[in-house]
Amino acid sequence: MNKLFVFLSFSMGVVVLSSNYLVQFPFNFYELNEILTYGAFSYPIAFLITDLANRSYGKFVARKIVYFGFLIGIGFTILFSTDFANLISIRIAIGSGVAFLTAQLIDVQIFDNLRKKKWFIAPLTSSIIGSIIDTFMFFSISFYGTSIPWFTLALGDLGVKIFVALMMLIPFRFLLKTFKPI
Repeated sequence: MNKLFVFLSFSMGVVVLSSNYLVQFPFNFYELNEILTYGAFSYPIAFLITDLANRSYGKFVARKIVYFGFLIGIGFTILFSTDFANLISIRIAIGSGVAFLTAQLIDVQIFDNLRKKKWFIAPLTSSIIGSIIDTFMFFSISFYGTSIPWFTLALGDLGVKIFVALMMLIPFRFLLKTFKPI
């Protein structure tokens, strides 16, 4: 479990860093730049990682992966993606940390409560609820009171996160054969 734990924790950190960096860039296709950022495409992978860890090792190990992933991701964000002269960049780092920890820990608990239902109920429900919490916490902390249209960006990102959460059921189901449920 040690190698897998390190791999999942590191992967979580990479997802956090990638999402924190990508959220700064609007999705400039199909006139969606006012309602969508690239971060919406990478962040739902964090829920896949958490849910696989939870299914295989239980909520206590899943929480540890969330905490280690958080430390790695925020550490990477501060080192590689935070411009301390830019208030928005600092707010993104803070918003990311608060929203990530809150949403992921809630995801772990919801998943654990639903783990005995059909295979897709726990990951789908926990990911959607976690995505809603994460999205609105992150965007309000990071962009409230700025000229950035944070509410419409949050709605656009949430729509993509829910779609990606549905798509993440495919690798989740496939990886269930590799990650044995507890």
